Amino acid sequence: MYGQIDWDSLEWELVVEGIKRKVVHLNGATVVLNKLDPGNEPFPHFHPHEQVSYIVEGRLDFTIDGQTHHLNPGDLLAVPPESEHYAVAVGDTICLNLDFFTPKREDYVQSPAKTKS
Repeated sequence: MYGQIDWDSLEWELVVEGIKRKVVHLNGATVVLNKLDPGNEPFPHFHPHEQVSYIVEGRLDFTIDGQTHHLNPGDLLAVPPESEHYAVAVGDTICLNLDFFTPKREDYVQSPAKTKS
């Protein structure tokens, strides 16, 4: 999918309690908008993909292989492949973050998105 993406046309998918996502696939990458409720349950996981996380709003404690990074809006974090990681929204507001994965996350369901030309 190429062109302008209308995030509002995508449905939120429940990942685990307190974490929802919207997914857009490109040919060689996946972009995910995540919404984390304050104090969400940690969801430790790992995958073979490179991941870059950008904090849009809210605050996030992002732990990679046992090291916690305190992130604020505008912060960017690189997550190496095969590293165990998870994120927890801190404070009393939701956290929105964008994740960029390469290669494409074939294990994520394709969200039906509309593009604007």
